[in-house]
Amino acid sequence: MLAVIVAAGDPAASDTRWLTDADLVIAADSGACWLEEVGITPHLLVGDLDSVDEGLVERYTAAGVEIERHPAAKDESDAELALQRAVASGADRIVILGALDGERLDHELANLLLLADPAWRGRDLRIVRGTTTVRALHSGESLELEGAPGDIVTLLSVAGDAQGVSTDGLRYPLSDEELRFGRSRGLSNVVERAGASVWLKSGTLLVIEHRQQGEGS
Repeated sequence: MLAVIVAAGDPAASDTRWLTDADLVIAADSGACWLEEVGITPHLLVGDLDSVDEGLVERYTAAGVEIERHPAAKDESDAELALQRAVASGADRIVILGALDGERLDHELANLLLLADPAWRGRDLRIVRGTTTVRALHSGESLELEGAPGDIVTLLSVAGDAQGVSTDGLRYPLSDEELRFGRSRGLSNVVERAGASVWLKSGTLLVIEHRQQGEGS
C-alpha cells in the first residue's frame, strides 16, 4: 500500500507523479495548499491547521475528506502525525513530499530525522523532492540504490558513528569501514553501475540519492 504525505515545504512540480498511484494521500497542514494548486483532493487532512485557510477546510469537509485537527501545543510535528496515520493505515510504502526547501530549516531537519527513527523499519519510507530521494539505513540492513551511473550518493551517519559500512558499485568504495557522526567522509560518492548497494553493521545512515538526469521514481 502506497501512502503519499504532502508536508508544508516546497514540492517540485514533478512530484505530482507520486500521487497518480497512491492508495492514500495525506495532507499535513498547509501541504493541503499545494495539493489544491495541483488539483488533487487528499483522503485525510491532519495537523493543527494553523496554516490552512478555513475555506479550504470547509471545502474538504463537504467533499468527504477526513479532517484530523490537533491542538497547536503538541509533541509531534504535523508531518510526524501524518506519518503515524499512514503507518496505522497499513502503508508499507510511504513517500513524503514537501519535506524540503521550506522556509523553516528546523522543520526540514526534523523531517529528515524522522526517517532515522527505527520505529519505521521494514517499510519503504522516503522523502522525495524532484531528483532527490532520501532513505534511512539501520543496523544490520542493506539497501539497493536506485541511481544510474553518474548519479550522486551521500551517506551520512545520524545516530552516532556508523560501523561496518560497505558499498558495492560506487566510485569510492567502502569496505567494513566507519563513518563518523558529524564528519563528511560519505559526501558525494558516485554510482558506477546500476544496482549499486550499501550495507551497514551498526548505526543509522541517511542515504541521499540525487539523479543527474530525468526525474525517475
